Amino acid sequence: MTSGISQTCPEVGEVLPNEENKYTVSKADLPLHCPMDGMSLWNSHPRVYIKMKEGRGKCPYCGAEYEENS
Repeated sequence: MTSGISQTCPEVGEVLPNEENKYTVSKADLPLHCPMDGMSLWNSHPRVYIKMKEGRGKCPYCGAEYEENS
């Protein structure tokens, strides 16, 4: 599983949206939304807040899965 926060584009230092479909998030990322802060928005979808249930959530637009690290 890849952390969405650490996955950056070296040229611009931004997180690449929809590049991976599994992200590990922390309590600092809550309230969680997709795309996350720092993700380039040019090829993504509108921001949607992700409901976390039992430490997991899924984006209804792109299917990205989020898991809260323990």
